[in-house]
Amino acid sequence: MDANSASNPREGTVGTVHLVGAGPGDPDLLTLRAARLLMSAGLIVHDGLVDPAILGMARQGAHLISVAKSRSRHTMKQDAINALLVSEALAGNDVVRLKGGDPFIFGRGGEEAEACRAAGVPVEVVPGISSALGAAAAAQIPLTHRDHASIVSFVAGQCKGLTDQDWSGLAGKGRTLVIFMGLATAPLITEKLIEDGLAPDVPVAVIESATRKDMRVLRASLAGLADLVRDEKVQSPALIVIGDVASAESDNTIRDIALESGALEAIK
Repeated sequence: MDANSASNPREGTVGTVHLVGAGPGDPDLLTLRAARLLMSAGLIVHDGLVDPAILGMARQGAHLISVAKSRSRHTMKQDAINALLVSEALAGNDVVRLKGGDPFIFGRGGEEAEACRAAGVPVEVVPGISSALGAAAAAQIPLTHRDHASIVSFVAGQCKGLTDQDWSGLAGKGRTLVIFMGLATAPLITEKLIEDGLAPDVPVAVIESATRKDMRVLRASLAGLADLVRDEKVQSPALIVIGDVASAESDNTIRDIALESGALEAIK
């Protein structure tokens, strides 16, 4: 369906739900398809972490609905979001469902697509640059490197049953582990990885507000991860990168923090 159709309801027709990835934050990292849909859409249902500059690209008069979620507060539960997308499409509206990163990487886009298809609503998925890839690139941390890592794993840091999962093969020599949504559970993540055999001195990087003007890259050892998150008051959106690649030197314009002997010291 053409991007220009994502505007007004059409009586007797069913609209399309466009699951659109907004990328890691910087509007310049949107795909052309995402930008075109965003600038023509009449209805945009967006996550709370989508950068305001991206929402500012919406056409004048577009109706924006926030379904922001946090660990302790949900503006709208997922079932209600699914129902909203379906009801608007069945009413003849094309809907842009705008998500940070990529819709199908910890974005619950799969659930929304299933709900739409079950109701007979057409779905288009517009991939975005995953937050993991965008954050690592902005921090100049190569997730793979011939000398350091040939395997990359993505995990969710606040999923149910975290302590029951086996992470023993996800991090270590030759591997990079990227953790989404791991700030609140940083102490538990540290404890679990060490219990599963990962060395306490493995390098860690925390990338906050990736690709945005207030981006920070904070570094520590695995043993110091929880203290780093607490002492630096790290806020979402943030990603945790664990592995030898996290020790690579980064651009001097980015503020790096190292945790050494319990003290935080800025790397000049």
